[in-house]
Amino acid sequence: MRVNGQAYRSIWLAADGVEVEIIDQTQLPFRFQVARLKRLEDAMEAISRMLVRGAPLIGATAAYGICLGLRRAAGSQALEEMARQLIGCRPTAVNLRWAVERMVRCLLPLPEEQRLAAAYREAGLICEEDVAANEAIGRHGLALVQKLWHTKQLGEPVHILTHCNAGWLATVDWGTALAPVYAAVAAGIPVHVWVDETRPRNQGASLTAWELAAAGISHHLLVDNAGGHLMQHGLVDLCIVGSDRTTAGGDVCNKIGTYLKALAARDNGVPFYVALPGSTVDWTMDDGVAEIPIEERDMDEVLRVRGEDEHGAVRTVAIAPAGTPAVNPAFDVTPARLVTGLITERGICPASRDGLAGLYPEQGQ
Repeated sequence: MRVNGQAYRSIWLAADGVEVEIIDQTQLPFRFQVARLKRLEDAMEAISRMLVRGAPLIGATAAYGICLGLRRAAGSQALEEMARQLIGCRPTAVNLRWAVERMVRCLLPLPEEQRLAAAYREAGLICEEDVAANEAIGRHGLALVQKLWHTKQLGEPVHILTHCNAGWLATVDWGTALAPVYAAVAAGIPVHVWVDETRPRNQGASLTAWELAAAGISHHLLVDNAGGHLMQHGLVDLCIVGSDRTTAGGDVCNKIGTYLKALAARDNGVPFYVALPGSTVDWTMDDGVAEIPIEERDMDEVLRVRGEDEHGAVRTVAIAPAGTPAVNPAFDVTPARLVTGLITERGICPASRDGLAGLYPEQGQ
């Protein structure tokens, strides 16, 4: 994607071909800042402090974290310890574990002296596969937008509501939930996006709105509680969200508040789709509500907000009385029964074990 006329991905190798550069998403939307990862610990901090976020990007960052760690020690015990530390950085997004385990499977059988070069090749391959998968998600989701567009009055846009940020900042490029939006705009279809602010970290306000503005796509920011009202009044044609982990049975774990949007969509007859690559499916789980670990983050994310004052200074301020405690689950689970369909790189399927197995038969085996 492009920022100020320059093409960017969300993660890339530095000019030396060794260190890794990322967009520091904690600085957006007020500052566009590139951070450099030099050590395994830098990658772990970027994941845990959410300089990078979004399941596919977390996985790609972890893969490069292995590369950075191998520069210091390439033994099998060291590799397995790196993997353990990275997987522990954030518990919910399955791509983190998927990418780390893929790296370990690739590297462990190799002689130590071959592991570093192989690690960089494999991490690069993970990134390229993610870009291709997300572009394919965009193509498949485009068909849904086109179908809705044909029902519209001439010139009227398709209104799409999304929650959190599942755009190119959440992946290596293109995004998941926003990939169909970008594909539709490229195809000449007028689209308007309703952007949930997505408290408590406001990824919709700070990231999705920033992306859409940079791409020149029509959008409005709305408070999280407004989506149901818009649906009641026929102002939402389609909901598309991303996923941090989807079970083999089709339950979807995504940023907190997604479940409430799915309930409102069901009550108002609005199609509710989830866009995700196959790497986000956890084939070991069926019941998302009972089995998916939900990350509990620091209460300060709820009790304080960050913004820019009238002088251009970025400040964090309290919004609750001193001493008030807060609860901060980062994700919730939307049961498969509320999901109209899953948009994947292999096509669109029902949110069910049979639906996913039809697209990924190798997993059924």
